[in-house]
Amino acid sequence: MTRKRIVVMGFMANCPIAGVVWQHIHYIVGLQRLGHEVYYIEDSARLPYDPTTYEVTNDFSYALDTLARLSRQFGFEERWAFCARYLPEQPCHGLSRTKVLELYRTADAILNICGSQELNDDLRACERILYVESDPGVEQIRVDKGDAEAREYLGRHHALFTFGENIGRPECPLPTEPFQWWPTRQPVVTDFWKTDAPPLQGALLSSVANWNTSGLKDIEWRGEHYLWSKTLEFLKFIEAPIRAGEPFQLATSVKDLETTERLLAHDWRFTSPDQLSIDHDLYREFLRNSKGEFTVAKDQYVRLNTGWFSDRSACYLAAGRPVITQETGFTRLFGGRRGLFAFRTIDEIAEAVREINADYATHSRAAYEIAVEHFEATKVVGALLERAGI
Repeated sequence: MTRKRIVVMGFMANCPIAGVVWQHIHYIVGLQRLGHEVYYIEDSARLPYDPTTYEVTNDFSYALDTLARLSRQFGFEERWAFCARYLPEQPCHGLSRTKVLELYRTADAILNICGSQELNDDLRACERILYVESDPGVEQIRVDKGDAEAREYLGRHHALFTFGENIGRPECPLPTEPFQWWPTRQPVVTDFWKTDAPPLQGALLSSVANWNTSGLKDIEWRGEHYLWSKTLEFLKFIEAPIRAGEPFQLATSVKDLETTERLLAHDWRFTSPDQLSIDHDLYREFLRNSKGEFTVAKDQYVRLNTGWFSDRSACYLAAGRPVITQETGFTRLFGGRRGLFAFRTIDEIAEAVREINADYATHSRAAYEIAVEHFEATKVVGALLERAGI
């Protein structure tokens, strides 16, 4: 592959939560390992979030510290910029504003991770912006309902990619017109996660979740209401630990006392997400130290049969930790048995736990092999660039 100049744009400094950080780092490092000249830029009018104070603020010092630290750890020193477009003077740190504008003009591709980057007048100088959608359904339905703003925004991109790998197929009802949507998935640098050590005795099936998300991304479409939050999906399967015969663990904060007591009564255990959220290395160790993952998917992904798969679940797999997750149609492509189980019913959850416990070593190896075959960063980002004609 010919060496290209590629800019990754996203929001890991604007919202420096560990899971978000890893999403972006996997793209950066995957592109680096393919031999490309890789830059990371945030150039947003959104105010940044400081996870140490729990505040959205115009102070971007935490964002700058985050990018400086990550660039040293992952090899993109002197190749990052944070531009506070929300301030009148639009200060730019890291790379100079002049260098940023040059990159917009000369980049072979700009990856718009999670579709989080606004397309300002400066960015429109690039004709090869690639939209990478992690939340399938929202934009397709906005366009179908005649949202001119969504249509204009998507139409400014050179190519559109989605984690909804069933979009455009008969089994997924989401509309695609007037665009071509290409399937992709979260890249994972598997050696960042791999561990040859089995989990310690007493390790639990776990997951990390934001329990208290709002309904801002709920969808009304063709007479149906589709939920974005996972909360109700977890509660549908509240009896899963008891039926499986062992506790499940969540790194989350449930603010409602009645709900917390219900979950505890059904053998759910909790750990604080606060430190995991601000320390991506601690987050990684939490996954590695787990027995595996039990999680659900958002109602939108499930009922629309999108084929979406969690970036966090892919990291559990790369750590050799088996995953039990809700079926979204992804088993058309991978998983569904050893190492990665999909469920629709509570009986299927209990059976998956029994199978894992009966031969943990086999399921651990299978989990890692799935990650290498289907999520390895160089494979995923290489395929993305090839499909986009880069």
